[in-house]
Amino acid sequence: MAVREQIKAIEQARLEAIRQAPDKPAHAKVRLLARVIGVGIESADMLVREVLLRDFRDRRAVARYAGLTGAPDESGAKRREKGLAKSGNSRVRRGLIQLAWPFLVFQKSSALAQWYVERTSGTKRARKTTVIVALARKLLIALWRLATIGVVPEGVVLRSDASVARRTAVTSSTTRQLQTSSRVCP
Repeated sequence: MAVREQIKAIEQARLEAIRQAPDKPAHAKVRLLARVIGVGIESADMLVREVLLRDFRDRRAVARYAGLTGAPDESGAKRREKGLAKSGNSRVRRGLIQLAWPFLVFQKSSALAQWYVERTSGTKRARKTTVIVALARKLLIALWRLATIGVVPEGVVLRSDASVARRTAVTSSTTRQLQTSSRVCP
């Protein structure tokens, strides 16, 4: 079986599990996050499994777990930031940075996207790649709040429940095709 077919089989199995047990806490969070336009099922599932099923004390703990906080460098009276503390979950960190780019495209009117545009345009513009990491941190915290207490980030547009259900629906014929193709040995 080719790698692409294996990936497709894994994706279909994930969608089938979500469809069969939509009320499980993890699946409910995946469906909620997938309602955010710009966040797909794969990203939502990764965030839920890696971050959102854990209990965190506050937003700082969430950002620390993902490794999206600054690394302080203190020497005597000098205090400065060395850059990104890469001590957290690297899969989550990379996934969030990759998720932040399409979020900017699909959620242009959100407060987070406006914050990014404000920082990267004008005379004192910062580097876009530096600010995207800060946006990824803010996005993680916003999605954590959405999944835990149900607060929709300001200006973020959500899909309807029906469209998410349509995206997670798997036909029985597709499932049967995948099961028969996985039985065939190369």
